[in-house]
Amino acid sequence: MHPPLRTNNQQPTTNNQQPTTNNKEPRTRNQEQVTSPPKLLLFVFPASCVKPTLPIPFMNLNRRNFFSSAALLGTASALATRSTQAAGNAAPAQSVLREAADPTYKIQNHGIKHTLMGWCWKPMETLELARHAKEIGLVGIEGIDRKYYPDVKALGLDISLVGSHGFANGPCNPKFRDEVVTKLTDAIEVAANVGCKKVITFTGMRFEGMDPEKAARECLEVWKTVLPAAEKKGITLVLEHLNSRDSTHPMKGHPGYFGDDVDFCVELIKRVGSPNFRLLFDIYHVSIMNGDVIRRLRTHREYIGHVHTAGNPGRGELDQTQEIHYPAVLRALVESGYHDFVAHEFIPTWSDPILALRHAAMVCDV
Repeated sequence: MHPPLRTNNQQPTTNNQQPTTNNKEPRTRNQEQVTSPPKLLLFVFPASCVKPTLPIPFMNLNRRNFFSSAALLGTASALATRSTQAAGNAAPAQSVLREAADPTYKIQNHGIKHTLMGWCWKPMETLELARHAKEIGLVGIEGIDRKYYPDVKALGLDISLVGSHGFANGPCNPKFRDEVVTKLTDAIEVAANVGCKKVITFTGMRFEGMDPEKAARECLEVWKTVLPAAEKKGITLVLEHLNSRDSTHPMKGHPGYFGDDVDFCVELIKRVGSPNFRLLFDIYHVSIMNGDVIRRLRTHREYIGHVHTAGNPGRGELDQTQEIHYPAVLRALVESGYHDFVAHEFIPTWSDPILALRHAAMVCDV
């Protein structure tokens, strides 16, 4: 039995712990006076060495000496920064401000396979987008019309994911069963022919009178129907978890989506019981619906078969206007043992959408 479905009405927990108080008697003005400036020992080392040790008698600082010490600390920080820069170039996979995006950046590391979701860059022509992706160092593309597959592969890019049925008409609703089976079966065949190892699937939308457990069983029956063909051809179906909270845009959120709890999606995957059925871990959607992204990707690592990125809120660039710290998330992903495709699926808002893609590649270069 899967865990109870989350609702959007759950209230965040509160911290009822009361702040501690200090019952000591206030000190007199004479007691607060300091007879001599505080002693400051300053050591500046390169970043690879130990951190500076600053034994400051904070309890004896008055206002004037406090600001004097703060100025010295600012100088120490600047010196340490210069020392770090002198030690070598900054490592990739770092937070980069939008204004500092490098228009010449190319992917330097290969901890993951960078790919992108083509629909996000419309109306840019598909092959133009593919050429830019190749030049930046991406190795794949997905979410494009199948007619472009041969030309994209000729450019040296892989098809990282093949589409099937949409997220609305999914297997949780029995009236879409035949449609879903047909489209998944076709997608498995297409993927095998084009050398792609993954096909996307969804749960579908809730409907009036739906029983959650019965809907879950409907999903399982459909997936188990098509999985033998997928297993035979070495294709993995990846179930995408979507958020149901954002109603501002049809592709930023999907109110009514049945699989809107990533933990529930993992339970469905466990119930299917096939190594060829895995989770599409969309960092943007997980951030909105569940949060605790790094802990969840570590917890569910065994079941993750594909990854998507986007900034939250807004599904925009991976810059300082959104809250997900992608360098840390991607490092945790790689440290967990995942080295497969990570698709950039954000909707560009910058005037230069290719610069936005370069920026995302740099932020996620692990």
